Amino acid sequence: MTADMTADLIAAAHGTADPRGIREVHALVRELGRLRPEVPISLGFVDVDVPALPSLVRRVVADSNQAVVVPLLLSSGYHVAVDVAGEAARWPGRVEAAAALGPDPVLVEVLADRLGDLRRVDRVVLAAAGSSDRRALLDCSATAAMLAAHVGRPVEVGYVSGAGQRLAPVLGRCKDRVAVATYLLAPGFFADRVRRLAGDRFVSDPLGADPRIAALALRRYDQTRVRVQAPAGR
Repeated sequence: MTADMTADLIAAAHGTADPRGIREVHALVRELGRLRPEVPISLGFVDVDVPALPSLVRRVVADSNQAVVVPLLLSSGYHVAVDVAGEAARWPGRVEAAAALGPDPVLVEVLADRLGDLRRVDRVVLAAAGSSDRRALLDCSATAAMLAAHVGRPVEVGYVSGAGQRLAPVLGRCKDRVAVATYLLAPGFFADRVRRLAGDRFVSDPLGADPRIAALALRRYDQTRVRVQAPAGR
């Protein structure tokens, strides 16, 4: 990838059948464009929705552009390690893969803001989508530890799917005052399930199209560009 041209930013989201989630992801991508209007930005999906990531990358490469694929995903895991990294492997020298958004202090800050006033809360349960990939579970555990330090409350993780402790039993053994931090990017099936499982406990909104998350995605893009250009600079 050459250092003297602006690389396309291909945002890679998971996708959802829920129109609320699609609107939120598109709003986040528009926020990226607002922050960096000089960068060509497009949106592809690793699952459920179209354009599928491989076909989108193929079109961008056909236009003779360099590209960085930035996962709009909160943790590492299969989609980052296989789908996103696979596109970089398929187009060496032309496509690079950025890291997942999390774990990162920016996400912790947004989570804390969504939780609001915790003076009447003894502990927080971080409700995550879940994964069968150990890397994603470790990332969620790291986020929980960072959130605990930030809010001054114990935080444990409960997953809606995949491996790891499921949300329902985690909530079931919490006998004190609990708030549920929704560690999801957008509304949809998983967010609705978190609210159902939480019952009458407070549940925060998904992270959403927050400008801080857009700036974080752009930082992942910039970090990848710097990493790629560093050998030439030396």
